[in-house]
Amino acid sequence: MFPGQHRYFRLDLTPEAVRPGSTKTRKDLHHWAPRRVFAEDDLYTTRWGDITNVEIEKFFFGKLDAKARHAVEFFEKFDHTRIDSEAFNTLMTYMSVQKLRTPKGLANLSEQLKNLNQNMTLLALQSVQNMYCAVWTEAVWQIADASSSNTKFIISDHPVTVYNRACPPLSKWCRGNGDPDIRMSASHTYFPLSLNKVLILTNLSWVRNPYQNELRIRPNPGLFRDTIFNFQSVQIGRMLAEDEVLLINLVTKKRAKRYIAAAENEWLYPERRVSTDYWKKLGDGYLFMPEPRLVHMGGEVVVGYKSGGSDSWSEYGHKPWQKGFKDTARERQESKALYRFQAEWALRQGARHTAFNSDFARTERHTDSNEMMEHYRSLLQKESRH
Repeated sequence: MFPGQHRYFRLDLTPEAVRPGSTKTRKDLHHWAPRRVFAEDDLYTTRWGDITNVEIEKFFFGKLDAKARHAVEFFEKFDHTRIDSEAFNTLMTYMSVQKLRTPKGLANLSEQLKNLNQNMTLLALQSVQNMYCAVWTEAVWQIADASSSNTKFIISDHPVTVYNRACPPLSKWCRGNGDPDIRMSASHTYFPLSLNKVLILTNLSWVRNPYQNELRIRPNPGLFRDTIFNFQSVQIGRMLAEDEVLLINLVTKKRAKRYIAAAENEWLYPERRVSTDYWKKLGDGYLFMPEPRLVHMGGEVVVGYKSGGSDSWSEYGHKPWQKGFKDTARERQESKALYRFQAEWALRQGARHTAFNSDFARTERHTDSNEMMEHYRSLLQKESRH
């Protein structure tokens, strides 16, 4: 919310009938305090006979929510000048739990477990709370900025949103309580950090090769495993145009279960002003794409410990003994696709990069030289002749 603002505008996307059999529905728009916006009675209450228990909400969710405030603020203001491993770990767990604990997330988890018992679903949630963390850790991170847009980000009752351009709202992946699998190469996960900032996580395999099947599963798709994160590679500085913010809000609205909320009433209706609502072509198909010129091949990480031991991971989180740690065929295919995509992106977006990171100690967006732009044109000309 804006400073000094204490209420959100909340829109009910499927308002209930005033009474059974009536065609008249309840009011769909409310102006409420944050605590009431997405509240649902007994969502996290377990019952054993006549005994009700709210300890999951109080001790599990409550503690995580308290810690998450600092983590969200850290990444909302992230500028590469410092790292905070605790903030990173907290944010990953918080986002994973946020995706699981909403009415939509709990219903989906129950369906996956083939279990309709709320008690067992809530217990399972605690066991799988870090389900998505490894895949998100290995994604290309960008923190995009809506400061230049009059419209800011809206939020929904399913705040960790997954967009895959090949999975429109009525597709089999999105029906009911479903979400596109975050491990499908073209799946982007995003989470608003504030009115002006949004964290967007994109699978590395998609940035390197956006010509592949969008539904293809990324390399090393295992969920529960250790991996490593590089703060220097986080992309910042992308300034979103108003239409891009509207398009992101449109996705948020389409992927909500029932409710969305915003600081301004008009933001609740992005469909009225977007340039297109064609799911596959939002942002010409690349609405959530990070700056590919900041992405490179390679990426193996080796860590040495004081004890004298060491550890290493591939860019996809493989360990040295795992199949896929070295994959020459994949590297050759991705390399060719990435260089082509970088060239296409440069000619589409212009010489100035859309974002920057700290991989080469940069503190602002880089501008490609005339020679580099000519190299991109030459590369695409060669591609077109094949």
